[in-house]
Amino acid sequence: MEVDFRELVTIFHGMLFGGFFLMALSGALVLLLERPRPVPEKVPIWQALFLGKLVALGWLAVLSGAYIVYPWYRAVAPPGADLALYGKQLLVAHGNTAGWHTLGMEWKEHVAWIAPMAATMVAWVMLRHRAVWNAQREVRVTVLGFAGAALLAAAIAGGWGAMIDKKAPVQGGPSYRLMGDAK
Repeated sequence: MEVDFRELVTIFHGMLFGGFFLMALSGALVLLLERPRPVPEKVPIWQALFLGKLVALGWLAVLSGAYIVYPWYRAVAPPGADLALYGKQLLVAHGNTAGWHTLGMEWKEHVAWIAPMAATMVAWVMLRHRAVWNAQREVRVTVLGFAGAALLAAAIAGGWGAMIDKKAPVQGGPSYRLMGDAK
């Protein structure tokens, strides 16, 4: 099995950063749904690390997508070039796949930013304003709503990304052999 450099970067962007972000958001929702308990003086270290990694993964997914993968996807093909290497142009060149860009990628490039922003707010409240979060039901419901919005935005962006990558994968750069013998 071989992948080229750009495919490897998209694997890190989508499966590592994005996938683990979705799993961590699910864990944060579980924490938010727990019954309020007496607030310890200090936040348990595992929760602080968990929430810090949650936020870092969200920002890594969005920033790597916006500033590394997306420019490769939007690159303009020179006349006569193989469109398979130019994701956006490959999709919009055919009427039956143009919607993958006009709806899917437009969603990703704008709405995906909501996920790490909302996750950062959730982590901040859970770490810095724990007593208020624990004491006031309205605050818990609001924070839970932001966590749910982050999960929904990330899941939809990730789903669109996976489907777009199947139709028009971002490719290019040196190849790396991950499994199997050399030919």
